[in-house]
This record gives sequence, C-alpha cells and structure tokens, in this order.
Amino acid sequence: MSVVLLARHGETDWNAERRFQGHADRPLNARGRAQAEALAERLASAPLAAVYASDLARARETAQIVARRHDLPVVTRPDLKEVDVGSWSGLTTDEARTRHPEAFSRWRDEGQPGWADGETYEEMRARALRAVLEIGAEHAGETVLVVAHGGTIRALLATALGLDVHEYRHVHPAEPNGGLSALRVEDGRLAGRLDGDETERLLRLT
Repeated sequence: MSVVLLARHGETDWNAERRFQGHADRPLNARGRAQAEALAERLASAPLAAVYASDLARARETAQIVARRHDLPVVTRPDLKEVDVGSWSGLTTDEARTRHPEAFSRWRDEGQPGWADGETYEEMRARALRAVLEIGAEHAGETVLVVAHGGTIRALLATALGLDVHEYRHVHPAEPNGGLSALRVEDGRLAGRLDGDETERLLRLT
C-alpha cells in the first residue's frame, strides 16, 4: 500500500476573483505563496518519498516550495491538470451566470459541465485517476505528495468513496487553497481516504 497526500495549490489572482481557471496558467499570488509556505511547514516532518504536481504554474510553484524542505525534485504530470473549462476560462461566476444562464444553472445545480467545449468531469477524472494509480504503484510502501487542483482532487476523493463525480461535486465544496487530504492506493485501486487523525499521525513521522 502507498499513501498519496493530495494538496490543492495556493491561491492565484483568479481564485481571489472567483474566475474559472481550467487550463489557464496563472501563477500564485502573495497569499498563495504564503499558503504554500504554510503547507511546507505542515509537511516538514512527513516521510515524503517523492513530490508530483500538475504542470500548471500554480501547482508546480506550490510543489516546489514544499519539495525544497525535503531536498526532492518536483515531477510534473500534465494529466493532473484541472478540468478544461474551455470558453469559460477567465469568466467570473457572475459573468458565466449572465452570459450562459441555462448552462450555468446546469453546472451549479446538477454538477454538470456548463461549457460546450473543454472536457467533461468524467474525462478529467479518468486521466487524474490513471496518474495517481501509476504514482501509487511506483511508490508502493511509501508516502508521496501530489499537488493538484480543486476539481481534480474532488474527482479523486469521489472515486475513493465510490461516489459519482457529479454527485460528490454537488454536495462537497472544493478543498481550500493549500488544503490537504490523503488517499490509500493498493492493488491498482484507490483503497480509501485517510481520516483527519490518520493524516495528522502520518505528518508527525520523521
């Protein structure tokens, strides 16, 4: 069994403005860098064997801040990216609601994609799950950090709990920027989520 710590990247200017980011490559803002430093401090004693990240700047920068504490390189994987929101990228939630009212209602109330281009949540889930299972298999018996995105992490947590990604999105908010959760990977599958106490015990190991 391996443990995959999932961290959401620190805040960007578009997070603060409540803009859909998707594959837009926004850097961390000052608050986001502070969140990444706080995450690094929280993980300072964690027994990390490797650090992985989405190849988008906000995830990569967050991962680099943590990885420096452990003298580890950051391995980037494009398949850990956020869901591609297509033409909604850069829109605020209010702009999306005004320009695409029916599609926005579908996204908000049913958890379905509102955009007609980009990718579906199922497509994003499939690529992110493949990445995490490959990482878990490569690091059997070890603990690794994966820095990704709110949508990506929600899709993985839904899968670990045996829930439909749309159902999970509809009732669970995204992890906060700099937030941390943990999954078990065993025998080529997600074998469950660590609870808060289990995660904290793991982080105190030296």
